[in-house]
Amino acid sequence: MALYEYKGLNRKGKNVRGTVSADNQRSARQQLKKDGIFIQSLKDKTKKKAGKKGSNKKSSLEKAKVSVDDMAMYTRQLSTLIKANIPLVECLSGVAEQTENPVLRDVSREIRDMVNEGIALNKAMAKYPNIFTKIFISMIEAGEASGTLDLILLRLTEFTESQNELQAKLKSATMYPLVMLGFATLLLVVMNVWMIPKIIVIFEEFPDLVMPWYSQFVIDMSNFMINYWVALVASAFALRFLFGRWKATEKGSAQWDAIRLKIPFFGNLTRMVAVSRFSKTLSTLLNGGVPMLQALDIVKNVIDNAVIEKAVIAARDNISEGESIAGPLKRSGEFPPLVIHMIATGEKTGDLENMLHQISDAYDFQVKTKIDGLTSILEPIMIVVLGGMIGGIILAIMIPLLELSNISG
Repeated sequence: MALYEYKGLNRKGKNVRGTVSADNQRSARQQLKKDGIFIQSLKDKTKKKAGKKGSNKKSSLEKAKVSVDDMAMYTRQLSTLIKANIPLVECLSGVAEQTENPVLRDVSREIRDMVNEGIALNKAMAKYPNIFTKIFISMIEAGEASGTLDLILLRLTEFTESQNELQAKLKSATMYPLVMLGFATLLLVVMNVWMIPKIIVIFEEFPDLVMPWYSQFVIDMSNFMINYWVALVASAFALRFLFGRWKATEKGSAQWDAIRLKIPFFGNLTRMVAVSRFSKTLSTLLNGGVPMLQALDIVKNVIDNAVIEKAVIAARDNISEGESIAGPLKRSGEFPPLVIHMIATGEKTGDLENMLHQISDAYDFQVKTKIDGLTSILEPIMIVVLGGMIGGIILAIMIPLLELSNISG
C-alpha cells in the first residue's frame, strides 16, 4: 500500500488536504471521489519519503539473486493461486506474504505494483534478470498470450526442480574427491614441513648412513617444499590465474569444453548432462508455446558447453532456412545416434515435445546411475591412493631409522 497526499475541495467548496492509503494512484482517486472530494493535486508521499533510499533498494533488488529452492517454491505458490482464479495482482500480493525470502518478497511487491499499473507480467519480471531467467520470461510471455499461465508456472516449477536435483547430484559426486584431495594435500604438507625435518636432524648425526633412493627422494622433496614454498604457492596462484584468463576467452573456453568431452568417463558424463539439459529445456519451452527458433536461442545459453552450443546454433540457422532439427544435430557429431533417431521420430509424428521429454528423463536416469557408480568406485580408490602415499612416506623414513637402530645395537 502506498500513501498519497492530496489537496482539493469538499462538497461545500472548502479547501481540504490530507493523506489516503491505496494500492495505486487510480485507487486513491476513486476513494477520494467516493468521499466527495474534488482533487486538485495528488502526490505519492511514499516515493517522496523513500527518495534516494528507494532507488538504491530497487537497484540492489535488480542485482539480487535467489536460490533455486526458493524460486521453485515461489513459482509453485504463484501457479496454485492463479489456478484458483484469483486476480493476478492479488496472487502476487499473496506470494509476497507467503515467501520467507526477503528478496522475493520485495521483488514480488514491486512486480505487483507494475502489473497493477498495466505492465505485462513478463515485462515486469524481465526487470530482474538475476532472479527470472530468459527461460522463465519466455515461458511467462507464452503463458500470458495463451491464457495458460498457471500450467506454464507448474511446468517451470517441475523444470527448475529437476535441473536443481541433477545439479545437486553432480555437486555431491565431485565433493568427496575434492575433500579427499584437500585432506591429502594438507597431510602431505604437514608431514613434509613439520614431521620429516625433525627426523632429518637425527640422520644428520650419522654422516656414514647410506640412504635408500626412495628415502632420499622423500627428504629432497621435504627440503624443496621448505626452501621454495613461496615459489610453489606463487606458481599455483599464477597457474590458476592464467588458466582462468585463458578459459575466459572465447577460443580458450571452446578448447577447454572440447577437452572436457574427451576425458575418459567424465567426458561421456559431461555430454550426457548437456544432452539432458538441451532436451529438458527445449521440451519445456516448446510445451509452453515458445516458437522453435526463439526456444533454441534460449537453449544454447543453458547447455554450458561451447562445443554443443555451437551445434545448437548451427541447427537453429538451418531450421530458419527450412530444414528439420535432426539433420544439423546429426551432422555436428555431438549428439548420440539414439537421441538423433528419437528427435527425427518426434518430428515425423508431430510429438517432438514429448520425445524430448523422454530423452531428458532417460539421460537424467543414466547420469544419476553413472554418478552413483563413480562415487562407489572413487571412494575405495581414493582411500587406497591416500593410504599408499602416506604409507610410502612413513616407510621411506622408518627404514633408515631401523638401520640406525641396528647400527646402534
